[in-house]
Amino acid sequence: MPKLYPQGEAAAAAGKAAFEALLGQPFALDLPGVTGQAGEEISPYTQAPLGITYPQADPDRLFAAARAAIPGWAGAGIDTRLNLLMEGLDRLYREHLFTLVHAVMHTAGQSYNMAYAGSGVNALDRGIEALVYAEQAMRAVAPQARWQRRFGPDEIALDKTYRLVPRGVAVCFTCASFPTWNAWPSMLASLATGNAVIVKPHPASVLPMAITVRVFRALLAEQGFDPDLVTLCLDTLVAPLGKVLIKHEDCAIVDFTGSARFGQWVEANAHPALAFTETSGCNTVVLAGAEDLDAAIRSLATTMCMFSAQMCTSPQNVYLPPWIDTPEGPVARDEVAARLAAAIARLTEDPRRAAMILATVQGAGTLALIEAMRREGQARGRVLLDSRPYAHPDFPDARTATPLLVSLGKEARDLYAEERFGPIGFVIACDSAEDALEQATRDAREQGGITGFLYARDEGFIARAEAAYARAGAQLTINLTGAMPLNFAAAYSDYHVTGLNGAGNAALTTLAFVASRFAVTQSRRPVRDANA
Repeated sequence: MPKLYPQGEAAAAAGKAAFEALLGQPFALDLPGVTGQAGEEISPYTQAPLGITYPQADPDRLFAAARAAIPGWAGAGIDTRLNLLMEGLDRLYREHLFTLVHAVMHTAGQSYNMAYAGSGVNALDRGIEALVYAEQAMRAVAPQARWQRRFGPDEIALDKTYRLVPRGVAVCFTCASFPTWNAWPSMLASLATGNAVIVKPHPASVLPMAITVRVFRALLAEQGFDPDLVTLCLDTLVAPLGKVLIKHEDCAIVDFTGSARFGQWVEANAHPALAFTETSGCNTVVLAGAEDLDAAIRSLATTMCMFSAQMCTSPQNVYLPPWIDTPEGPVARDEVAARLAAAIARLTEDPRRAAMILATVQGAGTLALIEAMRREGQARGRVLLDSRPYAHPDFPDARTATPLLVSLGKEARDLYAEERFGPIGFVIACDSAEDALEQATRDAREQGGITGFLYARDEGFIARAEAAYARAGAQLTINLTGAMPLNFAAAYSDYHVTGLNGAGNAALTTLAFVASRFAVTQSRRPVRDANA
């Protein structure tokens, strides 16, 4: 919580002032191969341009500079790299956290508290987690070994030396709505294992990553390393450079967070570069029963509202059997759907509360999507709760929208069985609890799902659901109620993505997320003195 930060009030004020000082100015960032300036960020809170311009650099020059910087960094040793990267995270926390909070708010559109917690301290924890896995992967390789074996009359003794060799230059794509949370672990996984990183921010959310790049470049130079180990490649919406970077002959690693459409292109076309992707998720809820139905509905409503459902783990499809099992007896599906709509409406009727939970809508395209889903819902089902803008108490021009909730039958699968990014939810009528589970896990298998949510009283059904979601490659949260958002992912104990379905090919973070970012080479020679 921001108020718990050391000297939080003063730090918060200083961070806001630092952010405001960046507005309307060229962002100071020394990069190789600069060809011009660009910047097109618009605050979702004010709907006015930030007015910040950033240096645009020639991709060939960035790759050449990054490639030249790798040998000295790779030769520095594991401890040196890890210590420097930990120092970089510490500087982001101690010197720039509240500047980043406002940068995330006015580019991604998150609330103040979410920008602090989710895009700040939790993202830093995820970065540390990547360093831990990187250390484990690298320490698993012994630096030397002595090997002996008899071949006929001869005793052969060899000294073997093993080296960790980085893959090369990594390109890290960041998304518009959560720029730091995936980027920091990806950057650190590559840097820790000896690679260089070119950060390719989404044009709508450049500032958080520009600050990050500037911090690490300054630290690298200060410690005697080539700052071109970390660079920024800025493009624009009308002139994207993503495919150019991925197909560049010096691109060795790609970390991509973003849409399923481009993510699929990355996975199909990145070779010979390694690709680590996290794309969209069609996340599901099976509500078959609950010990406390009101508590379950409150938790589900809150999570469906959180950051206007602009998170890759936001629940979208709520599958309901005809009757929901409760200690007081079965409750009809239509009543549960109506209670869910009423719970969402209560959360959004007070503008100040809505501002804390919903925040803003990051992109104007989401409003058009809401309108399209409203029309489809009216034509093919029933609108349980309509979406509307709410008046943000602090930013009267903020781009806002309360959730749209639509009731559909299973036959409308083409409408709901893909991610509809934004505050859009579907309640889908199923034949039974088993049918609801089959429909939900089908979403994950066929469309990609990062996570699922289950409410049930029958332990046998819960066990079957755990196995079914595991086979579908989605994480599962069971019978959770209370203050914690259902989709909160904790560092050090929650895996994010499995790589088993279309929501992404890599888990953040595991040993597999870092171990292939370097290779092992060896040399061997006869022992000069076999008795030594």
